[in-house]
Amino acid sequence: MGGDQPGLGPDAPVGLLEVGRIDKVHGLRGEVLVGLSTNMVAARTAVGARLWAQDRWLLVRSARAHKNKWLMTFDGVDGREAAELLRGRTLTAEPLAPDSLATGTADGPASEVVAFVHELIGKRLVDQHGVDHGEVISVIDNPASDLLELGDGRLVPLSFHRGHDGETIAVDVPPGLLDDQVDG
Repeated sequence: MGGDQPGLGPDAPVGLLEVGRIDKVHGLRGEVLVGLSTNMVAARTAVGARLWAQDRWLLVRSARAHKNKWLMTFDGVDGREAAELLRGRTLTAEPLAPDSLATGTADGPASEVVAFVHELIGKRLVDQHGVDHGEVISVIDNPASDLLELGDGRLVPLSFHRGHDGETIAVDVPPGLLDDQVDG
């Protein structure tokens, strides 16, 4: 049974998270260049990891870092022609089990607060003083730190995120970052 998630195809499993995109083919043996959009790199590039490529599961055969991206091969994708069919596809995956995050098998320290984009959009942003600054309407990819965009256009680096629940995102921000008063 599949869900009908935008960009994933009508037979896509439900609840998948976007983890990357196949940018282009590299060489003649089926290797592709992948831009990952996850901080769980070790789990998503491990041999045997399952990634959904819009119409089928791909099993990682090999992965190695290449500049800011990853060169990857997948089981059953042998040769340039087979790899060309994957170019431009979004890769999604099942959420990682909470126990794999707690034990530190994901990249980064086990104590690191983990946040997925779909868990942040639509929640209220509350600072360390309990002040509600409005709804988070999007998460913007930024090299230094992803940015939480508020409904009024203000941006808050995700690095200030300290936790979230079903309704709010707690942040600890420096003085002045979220001043609600705009001088004209």
